[in-house]
Amino acid sequence: MSSLEISSSCCSPETRLPSSRPSVEDNASEISGKDVDDVEEKPKDIIQFTAEKLSVGKVSQLVVSPLCGAVSVFVGTTRNNFEGKNVISLEYEAYVPMAENEIRKICSDIRQKWPVRHIAVFHRLGLVPVSEASTVIAVSSAHRAASLEAVSYAIDSLKAKVPIWKKEIYEESTSSWKRNKECFWAAGD
Repeated sequence: MSSLEISSSCCSPETRLPSSRPSVEDNASEISGKDVDDVEEKPKDIIQFTAEKLSVGKVSQLVVSPLCGAVSVFVGTTRNNFEGKNVISLEYEAYVPMAENEIRKICSDIRQKWPVRHIAVFHRLGLVPVSEASTVIAVSSAHRAASLEAVSYAIDSLKAKVPIWKKEIYEESTSSWKRNKECFWAAGD
């Protein structure tokens, strides 16, 4: 059941509250057997390029950890306009082996700068209609500051370093490959 669904059984007359609250001592044996330090979970970097529609929920769920109190997510979507032109979709191309390698470097940089647990970077390839996600980045950490800063760094670095090309397709049956002003190899243009 999702968190948005409400079960009618939760409010039914048959639902009974416990006659007494469990004491701390009652739960102590359960808790002591599973100390937080005993939980071993290797950090994960999950990178994917796909022509399929991205699911923000699925990507964010990939980074959830019992060791973390924060999951920060960035979602980049196709907007319907650019410089007065009506945009109907974007088309992305990438040199995937190099792009994956650059994203691995970004993940490594993030881990050097912030204490994060898991990182997921997903990017669409091919046509991405208006309002659909082209990029989803999710990062988990023990506290919010690290994951928020890491997500911001990840999208800025992705746009500056990763070989992904974007073509805007306009309503007027025209299109234009877009130069990424943040990209280091385009800085001299």
